Amino acid sequence: MSPEPLPPVAPDVLADAVEQLSARLRKKLDAAIEGCAERAVRAADGSLDVRFGEDALVTLRPGPSGAVTEAGQAVCTCLLAPRCLHRAAALGAAPIADPEAEAGAEGEAETETGADADPAPGPPEPTADRPAPPRTDSATPTATPAVPAPAPAPGQPSGNTAPPAAPTPAQVRAATALWEAAAEALSAGVTAGGAVVQAELLRAAHTARLAGLPRAEAAALRVVRGLRAAREHGRGQRLGDLADAFRDLLSGAALLASGAAGAGAAGTARRAYGQGGSLRVYGLCREPVLSATGYGGVATHLVGPDGSRYTISDVRPGGPARARGAGSASVALGGAVLDHAGLARGGLRIVGATVSPDGRLGAGRGVNATPLRGVDWSEEPAAALFAGTVGGAVAAALDAGAREGGAPEAALLGCDVEVVGAAGEYLVARVAGGGPLLRLRPAHPHPELPHAANLRRIAEHPGLVLRVLGRPDLDRAATLRPLAVGPVPGEPYTLRLPEEWLGRADLGYDRLQGSHFPRGAASAGPLAPVDAVPDPLADAPLWRVRRLLETGVAGGRRAVAEAGRGTDAAALLAPLRRAGLGGAAQLAAALTAEADRRPRDAFGRLTDASADGYARAWLASAVHLAAAERSLVAASWS
Repeated sequence: MSPEPLPPVAPDVLADAVEQLSARLRKKLDAAIEGCAERAVRAADGSLDVRFGEDALVTLRPGPSGAVTEAGQAVCTCLLAPRCLHRAAALGAAPIADPEAEAGAEGEAETETGADADPAPGPPEPTADRPAPPRTDSATPTATPAVPAPAPAPGQPSGNTAPPAAPTPAQVRAATALWEAAAEALSAGVTAGGAVVQAELLRAAHTARLAGLPRAEAAALRVVRGLRAAREHGRGQRLGDLADAFRDLLSGAALLASGAAGAGAAGTARRAYGQGGSLRVYGLCREPVLSATGYGGVATHLVGPDGSRYTISDVRPGGPARARGAGSASVALGGAVLDHAGLARGGLRIVGATVSPDGRLGAGRGVNATPLRGVDWSEEPAAALFAGTVGGAVAAALDAGAREGGAPEAALLGCDVEVVGAAGEYLVARVAGGGPLLRLRPAHPHPELPHAANLRRIAEHPGLVLRVLGRPDLDRAATLRPLAVGPVPGEPYTLRLPEEWLGRADLGYDRLQGSHFPRGAASAGPLAPVDAVPDPLADAPLWRVRRLLETGVAGGRRAVAEAGRGTDAAALLAPLRRAGLGGAAQLAAALTAEADRRPRDAFGRLTDASADGYARAWLASAVHLAAAERSLVAASWS
């Protein structure tokens, strides 16, 4: 009989189970967790059974949300239950539940009874390398109490100028506890960051949630999931992602614990959809959404007459197959008779619209929508997306991410480019008008999606002039992940797309054919060599600092101390100083010194076992590195 997947477990339930264990049992917990998932068997009543020998059977009975959210939903038959190793091991082997998903299930239940409720959270903005955890939103929210209008487009001032409120004393205490737990986890590293360390983080994350700090809670859960994936050698897990998660968690917790953070640092627990009145929106393109946990779907990007950006998403379980099919699925919005393919090239007039602050459109019972004629990219309001400079748009996105204290989220960027050719796994193109050379990488490299195939076909036509709409990769120098392409008006050597495509091709759904390209070759002069693409981020020795930080995440404080001794320290610091990166060298030296500082008394006992100083030194170096890399990325777009 094949094993059944274990249901997700709420963070507080797992933390309580580990906390109840004796010190002797805690030392055995990591070994007991191994193999639990392979022993899970579905019982006749729908529960999950995990057997530990002849006398111990753990039964998990998830609630209506599909997750174990209460201690009574996990029981063991041994004599030590519920304070037993078996129960804690079974819970520790299960995935961590997403609190927002539970909130979404509650909201759906309220909707069925006729009460106004917040919708289930929508899917995260998709990224190519690091997909965020999925959330089941399929444009089915109901109307909610009024909230501010959607966030303004980049460059537009916000209408809310009220000063942010300071954190409450309870939030400061919760953030302090979260900092301490994160500092201990960072000091332990992946090698020693087992179930007990993770449980401390989960306990602190739950406390942060109760105190109204959902952003801090989400950051802690990302760290726990990253620790688990790294310890299990999870496929696709990058140590750099875990280092970034630690940086976001520590910086956010430090800011909140100081009492100086604004209200935005706390975040919002659930996406609130408010009344947006009557809207006219026009389609820009479709973007496939893929999650590492098996979810797939589509996000259709829209623009309003004033330049405001909107999205309609449809994400559900199904992976790449779901992402492919969702591109032509019907749009469940106010009775509109459009599918996502039609909406991406059409428009909607929406009455009684419900809009989240980040521009996601909902489909409550009071929403009515009628189709409109779409606009070409050369017409307003879509043409405004291609009017600005790429350097200014990327710099604004990087600055916005720095102000929010987390990973920057790239908005859509439009520009006209001239194809240079293929260089390895990416396409090289130059921004029209003497702009920088860009690397065009597939937005989703999955072989079942046509992103990579379309870029390879475009690379066969050097000199081709394209209008590109995509998402800049803010972790790489001058890298754009195109979502759609179209012809440039007035250019003789450009795409020849079918009239029904309305002047653009969605690279994740439409497949470019030979007939879509002009015949012959470009009449332009010689192009720059394909291999002459500058990369200031790769040329700078900052990679040594990142490797030191990732060494600390993997091996903990001891590994950083070893890296700062003897010839290793000289190999780390000398190249940084020669390159003029004195600040990075100074912070790296302070980090290695603090990691090696373990004062002891005459009997060899530690006199200062706190990880606070080490965490602050690691965070200072990580924040400096992020700022330096952000500056180099911004410079590569100018």
